[in-house]
Amino acid sequence: MYVKRNYGFWMTLNWSKKPLLVGLLYSAIICVIYILIDGYILVPWQPISIIGIAVAFYLGFKNNSSYDRTWEARKIWGSIVNNSRSFAAASISFIQGDNQESIKKEMIYRHIAWITALRHQLRLSRPWEHLDKRLEKLYSAKVCEDYNEKLDSELSKFISENELAEVQGKSNTATQIMKRQAIRLQELKDLGYFDDFRHMEFHQLIVSFYEDQGKSERIKNFPFPRQYASTTLWLTFVFCAFVPFGLLDIFRNTDDWRFWICPIISALIIWVFFLMEKIGDYSENPFEGSYNDVPITSIARGIEIDLREMLNDDEIPPAMEAQNGFLL
Repeated sequence: MYVKRNYGFWMTLNWSKKPLLVGLLYSAIICVIYILIDGYILVPWQPISIIGIAVAFYLGFKNNSSYDRTWEARKIWGSIVNNSRSFAAASISFIQGDNQESIKKEMIYRHIAWITALRHQLRLSRPWEHLDKRLEKLYSAKVCEDYNEKLDSELSKFISENELAEVQGKSNTATQIMKRQAIRLQELKDLGYFDDFRHMEFHQLIVSFYEDQGKSERIKNFPFPRQYASTTLWLTFVFCAFVPFGLLDIFRNTDDWRFWICPIISALIIWVFFLMEKIGDYSENPFEGSYNDVPITSIARGIEIDLREMLNDDEIPPAMEAQNGFLL
C-alpha cells in the first residue's frame, strides 16, 4: 500500500507509459496513412464519442467493484485487529490458576501464530493475479516456492515443535492452528482455569476469527468475475482503436503544424482510458502483494506488538516502516 500523500506524476506515468507510447505511435501511423491516401479513413466523431461514454460507464462499474473488494479486505483486517485485542485482554483477565502466566503467553502466542499463518496464505499467488508486478525487493515473485520454509521459521517462534509438526503438511495451516486453540481452551475450562460463561466468550471470539479468515479467503480465492474484467479491457481497446480516426475528422481542416496535434491528443485519450482500466485491474486482488494491496504484513506486526505489550513481553519487534513509500 502506498502511504505518501500522492503518487508522483512521473511514478504514475512510468507505471502506465506503455499505453501512452503505443497510442502515440499508433495515432501517428494513422495520421500518416490519412495523408498518403488523401483522407479516405475519416470516421465521424459523434458515434465514437457514444462508444467512449459507454466504455467510461463500464470502467466506472469495474473500478467501483474493485474498490469494494479492497475496502472490504481492509475492514476484515480491521475486525481481526479489534478481536485480537479482545482475545488477548480476555486471556489475561479470565485465566486464573497455577502457571497462569505461562498459559496466558501460550494462548496469545498461538493467536499470533494464527495471524502469521493466515497472512502467509493470503500472499500465495493465484493464476489471475499480477505475478510479475509484486513490489520489487519487498515481495518475491516466487513466494509459493519458499512458502513452507518461511512460514515454519516464523511459526516456530510462537508454537511448540509438537504443534508445528501437527500442522505441517495440512492444506490450511491457519485453520489447524485455530482448531488447536479451541481444543486448548476446552482443556483449560475442564481444568478450572475459567468458568462456562468465560468459555462461551472465548468461543465467540474463535467464531469471529474463523469468520474473518473465511471472508479473507473468499476475496483471495474468488477472482473479480472474468467476464466483467475481460469485457472492460476489450471495450477499451475497441474505443481507443477508433479514437485517431474520429479526431482526424476534427483536425483535418487545421493548418499543417496544428494537424500534428491530432496524434498527441489521441495518445492522451488512449492513455487516460487505459490508466482507468489499469487502476481497476490492480485493485481487484487486495492480498496479492502489489502496489495497491492491503498491508496485511504491517497490520499483523501491529497486532503482534499490541498483544506482546499486553504480556509485558521482552524483545518486542518494532513497527514496520514504509519502504520507498510502500507498506507491506
